[in-house]
Amino acid sequence: MTTWQHRDTSRARHYALTDGPETVAECRAVTRQALREWFGQAGAAGCTAVEDAVLLVSEVVGNACRHADGPYELSLDHTDRRLRAQVSDASPARPRPSGPHRPARSSGHGLYLLDRLAAAWGCLPRPRGKAVWFEIDIPPEDPGHTPVRTPPGEVP
Repeated sequence: MTTWQHRDTSRARHYALTDGPETVAECRAVTRQALREWFGQAGAAGCTAVEDAVLLVSEVVGNACRHADGPYELSLDHTDRRLRAQVSDASPARPRPSGPHRPARSSGHGLYLLDRLAAAWGCLPRPRGKAVWFEIDIPPEDPGHTPVRTPPGEVP
């Protein structure tokens, strides 16, 4: 089980993690919550940029679980229209593709997704391993988000 030690400022949140079966799901949940609180309607579930950000958190945290004995910290930071997420793990090995991207493979898509969806991403050395970070723009009104409206009298 993940142990959450949470530090929060108005602009950034830092979560100390321990590896466990729910780590990826919990990181997705706190990312969704931060996006809603920081960006309002533009940070709501279903918005393209929000779904992309949550997918990338899943990929980076999942890679730390698979290739580095688990992440030890998730950091979320933001400016007016950009989210920065950073996942730290104890391995000094930089992420690298296992070969050319092959869409038919069942795994190995994380770095490809970072290249395609993130505004920027990279890897920084840390005293205890490395940190993989990415940034994603959150537009004021995401054109990919169409709110679902339930007609009166119908159950959603």
